[in-house]
Amino acid sequence: MAQPVQINDRVKIYLDSKFGEKEGWYEGTVIRIDPYSRHRSFYWVELNADAQVILGTRQISVINPKNIKIVE
Repeated sequence: MAQPVQINDRVKIYLDSKFGEKEGWYEGTVIRIDPYSRHRSFYWVELNADAQVILGTRQISVINPKNIKIVE
């Protein structure tokens, strides 16, 4: 993450191989940020409609900052 992610930011999140054939980048909007530790947070993302259909969920949390990018 080059710049800090904030609530309402449009982002792309990366889901790794733990998600099997659903591995890849998905778009959504940050709706909540929950502190996890002094240096990390959970970023709660409401997925866009296409991602919701593919993943079968409306929201997902991301903790690894390398797996979240702000959409310019």
